[in-house]
Amino acid sequence: MNKDWIKVFAAAFFEVLWVIGLKHADSFWTWGGTIIAIVISFYGMIMAGKKLPVGTVYAVFVGLGTAGTVLSEVLFFGEPFKLAKILLILLLLAGVIGLKLVTKDQAQEGAES
Repeated sequence: MNKDWIKVFAAAFFEVLWVIGLKHADSFWTWGGTIIAIVISFYGMIMAGKKLPVGTVYAVFVGLGTAGTVLSEVLFFGEPFKLAKILLILLLLAGVIGLKLVTKDQAQEGAES
């Protein structure tokens, strides 16, 4: 895994933070943290998109962010556990992993030509 994919995963982590922040922020500091998480999240995604295919970066970013947000709500905020929801999240993650596995970055393509 190269550093550009690490940027995508880090950006998705910050996406989870800001999405949760949008729902739960109630003070100046929590709103400030939410805004910082938004900036870091989008910056990481944009930087990764310069070296990796943008469509794949966005799909992985959104998929991981969605899965992370749903799992965080279940684990930390009392959202009811539903087997169907977890199975669908696992299916989403399988698609994200599949996209990552079949996508070559531009550095690899240049080395192979």
